[in-house]
Amino acid sequence: MEVMTPSHERRAARLAALLGPETEEDRLVRENPDTVSYGETWWRKHYEWLLHSGYKLRPRYAPDWTPPWQGTNEDPDKFEEGQDNTYYAIMDAVRVSDEAVVTLKQVDMSTRRTSIAEVKINEYLSSGPRASDPRNHSAQVSEVLQVPDEPHTKMLVMPFLRPFYDPRFQTFGEVVAFFTQLFEGLQFLHEHNIAHRDCTRNNIMMDATHLYPDLWHPSNIHKRRDWKGKAKHFTRTERPVKYYFIDYGLSERYNRETTPTWPPLELPVHGGDKSAPENQEKNYNTPCNPFATDVYYIGNLVRENFIQKYHGFSFMKGLVDDMVQDDPSKRPQADEVVARFAKIRKSLYPWQLRARTIRKKEWKVVTLWRLPPHVARTVRFIATRKPAIPDP
Repeated sequence: MEVMTPSHERRAARLAALLGPETEEDRLVRENPDTVSYGETWWRKHYEWLLHSGYKLRPRYAPDWTPPWQGTNEDPDKFEEGQDNTYYAIMDAVRVSDEAVVTLKQVDMSTRRTSIAEVKINEYLSSGPRASDPRNHSAQVSEVLQVPDEPHTKMLVMPFLRPFYDPRFQTFGEVVAFFTQLFEGLQFLHEHNIAHRDCTRNNIMMDATHLYPDLWHPSNIHKRRDWKGKAKHFTRTERPVKYYFIDYGLSERYNRETTPTWPPLELPVHGGDKSAPENQEKNYNTPCNPFATDVYYIGNLVRENFIQKYHGFSFMKGLVDDMVQDDPSKRPQADEVVARFAKIRKSLYPWQLRARTIRKKEWKVVTLWRLPPHVARTVRFIATRKPAIPDP
């Protein structure tokens, strides 16, 4: 009789959610958690080539891998090597030359225009003087590898990042530093005639390697990379971070000389944020300015993730209201957004910036419980001259 451990149940549920009704192959994988399954086998097949190229995958993907729990009654979920990979086109690895953890992303260049655009735009933003511009908040590609046995598949080597919102922002100053980078990053893209076209919540990440002494595991970002307990971290005030735009699959780089009109007009594309007025069904066939849609996406990100969720962000309301106007032609351009926000930033007092961010749904008892440690941290940060706005 088959007995499923909690980790097996979670894996089966995840596969069902991703792939629909269980197939015979699904059942075999569920009943044999010692196997490397689905897209994971691609990484095992290419383990030696990647190692020769300077990138070492986790032990789970080595060709001669033997599960450490084999022959025992231990739950595979207790082991780091028991953690599978949900997003099969993306994998973490250790760069052999400096022991840094990086992200590897498969890109199929044969059938998808989006893949070609992603590679070209990433290479453009990661080269020349653009690569060293401090306003460049693109997750730069350090290397593009050609997969030897798949002529249409390339491998992008990128930074190891985590979502911008995790861990939570502790102070308004930390959020202001985020807004500053978010707006200047968008300005930089538009300055180079690049419309991201999907600069939404899931495509804004951060380099948190300085926050986490032991790093985190890609299968569960709240656990250590070695799977030995919780991933502990510093605050952004202690160790400032840099934020990045990722995923240029829907992006477009325009040539002013060959584009018939400026700003360009394109039919809308539908990424992670479906709320933009130009993305509504009645406007599906109406060309729109993709740069104005980018401004909407960033404004809506601020509105949904901060103004609507936390107390005290009324100072952003006027700017954000303009950024999310229904008429794209009335939205400010990225240059104006940066200039207006700079004035807002200067108007904020130190006591405002060092105040704790409090969710609107936070219980009063939680607010009172978190106040003393916040005060203690603030006193320590002031004494050690930590800036109220932790710019990187």
